[in-house]
Amino acid sequence: MRIPGDEEIRALHERLAPSREAFELVWTHCAIVCRIAERLMDGGGPDVDKDLVRAGCLLHDVGVYRLYDVTGEVDHKQYIRHGVLGHEVLEAEGLPEVLCRFCSHHTGMGLTRDDVERQNLPLPPGDYLAETAEERLVMYADKFHSKTDPPAFVDASSYAVHVRRFGGDKVAAFKEMRDLYGEPDLRPLAAEYGHALV
Repeated sequence: MRIPGDEEIRALHERLAPSREAFELVWTHCAIVCRIAERLMDGGGPDVDKDLVRAGCLLHDVGVYRLYDVTGEVDHKQYIRHGVLGHEVLEAEGLPEVLCRFCSHHTGMGLTRDDVERQNLPLPPGDYLAETAEERLVMYADKFHSKTDPPAFVDASSYAVHVRRFGGDKVAAFKEMRDLYGEPDLRPLAAEYGHALV
């Protein structure tokens, strides 16, 4: 399988983004998640395909572009769909399933068919769980940066509090990831990007 490089992925972002502002927000977030994943990989944990993780990080949020309306605002009510939308986008671009799954299988600490049905989420019924070591690492790294306005880095303790509202299984999944990968030192990245660390 050919894994696209950084410049190819960046060009895809630029083509898909409805505005320069949308591109800057989403691309910067994806690049930051990639850097967090690299720190986690350098710290040990399971053996992963580093090129695949890098591509997964850089691609995981391309579906966000499809949520922008004509005024340049994101439809936050439909935000839960950004993963499946990204999967569709990458599939239409001819990218392999292994890359498409980084989009549809990174949301929260994973979504089960039961989550979708019980919460009446606007998603096709199914499981959207990170399964491979690469998918799990991208999902975990993504938890440490938010595209909020303004964007912010999120430390592990803050995310652990946030994830409680989604149930004990999500809390346990996040704890398992913390134990497996450790916690990245976000302070240097927060200083470099000028984003708060919450």
